[in-house]
This record gives sequence, structure tokens and C-alpha cells, in this order.
Amino acid sequence: MPSLHRSRLSEISADTLYRILWLRVAVFVVEQAAAYPELDGRDLEPDTELFWIEEDGRVLATLRLLRDGTGAARIGRVATAADARGRGLSADLMRAAVERAEERWPGTTIDLDAQKHLAGWYGRFGFEISGPEFSEDDIPHVPMRRAAASV
Repeated sequence: MPSLHRSRLSEISADTLYRILWLRVAVFVVEQAAAYPELDGRDLEPDTELFWIEEDGRVLATLRLLRDGTGAARIGRVATAADARGRGLSADLMRAAVERAEERWPGTTIDLDAQKHLAGWYGRFGFEISGPEFSEDDIPHVPMRRAAASV
């Protein structure tokens, strides 16, 4: 049975952290053939929390929640193992991350950069396109924002 976890980097075991980072690299660097610095230092920031779903010791899906330089919350690094897609795991993580952002930073917007073909999927969680399309590692993206919940 898959279980959802959330923690700051310093509280995650080395084995679990390795599995989270391995999944991110497998999806973003290998599968999407995007050579970029996946380990960007943002996981180390004190406000950053990593979310992941684990089953039988294997990380199947992950994302991170952090505070952006603009004061908004930011969700990023949403990744699901290829053989675990279609099970709703990333949707579970998105709901948990939105809820956690609203809990930690009430009245704050949440931003993310979505691959363009996934904009409709992120729309299910209240995100709307908030700016012009851009290319990141030759993949079309759109900035998206979820308006602040009423406090």
C-alpha cells in the first residue's frame, strides 16, 4: 500500500533521499533528455519540504514545496516513476502540497512552472496560466499560479 510522506531534507534518511533524487534524475534528466543541474541547492533551504509516495521501500512519486523569492509558495520537481503513472500518486502529492502551503503560509499564492502539455492537469488543483509560454531545456513550459485561499 503506497504511503505519503513529507519532511525537511535534514530529517530524511540517506536511503530515502537517494531514492527521491534518483527518481528526479531518472525522469527529468534521463527520460526527458534534459541535461541541467537537478541538484540546484533549493532542497537545502530551511523552508523546503520534500513530499514523496513510497511503496515497498521504493519512491514512486515526489515533489517539493518551498518559499519563492517573491514571497509566494512554489511547488516543483513533480515526478512519477514511469511504471507508476496513472495511479493518481502525483495528484495525491499535489493535494497534500497545496494543503501544506496553505497551512504554513496562509493567504499566499502558490506558483509553479508546468510543462505546457500538463497545464490542464495542474488546473485540476486550482492553478491558472499566469504568463507567457517559455522553453526550458527545449520543453515548452507555462508559469502557473494558484490564487491565495481566503483566510
